[in-house]
Amino acid sequence: MKETILEILEQTGSLTTNQIITNLLVATVIAVCIYISYYLSHTGTIYSKKFNVSLVMLTILTAMVMTVIGNNVALSLGMVGALSIVRFRTAIKDSRDTAYIFWTIIVGICCGVGDYFVASIGTSIVFIIMLIFGRVKNDNRILLIVRGPRNEDKKIEGTIFEYFNHKANLKVKNTTESSIEYIYELTKKTYNKQLLNEESITDKLYKIKNIEYVNIVVQNDEISG
Repeated sequence: MKETILEILEQTGSLTTNQIITNLLVATVIAVCIYISYYLSHTGTIYSKKFNVSLVMLTILTAMVMTVIGNNVALSLGMVGALSIVRFRTAIKDSRDTAYIFWTIIVGICCGVGDYFVASIGTSIVFIIMLIFGRVKNDNRILLIVRGPRNEDKKIEGTIFEYFNHKANLKVKNTTESSIEYIYELTKKTYNKQLLNEESITDKLYKIKNIEYVNIVVQNDEISG
């Protein structure tokens, strides 16, 4: 029994130098495809050159790890234990980045064990999907922020609801003893229609006495922490 366990733990791969080089070269080629896909599917400030380069390196490193592990059970358990103490604290700016990380790891595993067909076909399918849907973005949120005297709250509310046909959604209402601040969320369609009016919402609100400020903020995918 003891001899059997030792045989299992001491199993090692019999990869040749050519096989190892081939594993890493295929991983590199597919990593470049992932790099191109990330570049095409991300625009503006949400695109990170450093993160894109990291995807390439992660693919190659994963392939290296899988090549080293091979079918050695003891080495694989040790590798799992070593990696379990590593903590990644890099903030993910886009939910799609998580999918790219999984993509690189899976490709690295496939190339490390020599399953190039699965890595190639899977990468081709994901590449096409990301090419088609990669630029899909969330609808922009338009916020209207108004601050003015507290005794004019009825006029402020009435002006906004009248201007936007009662479709402005009140999100925040802050008050002090002398002032009041509103934050309204507007739909893109409603806001764009009102832009065609002769008088803007800003001009209308400033006709109310002692309005401190009127801000219009557009939040989109490129504003992220």
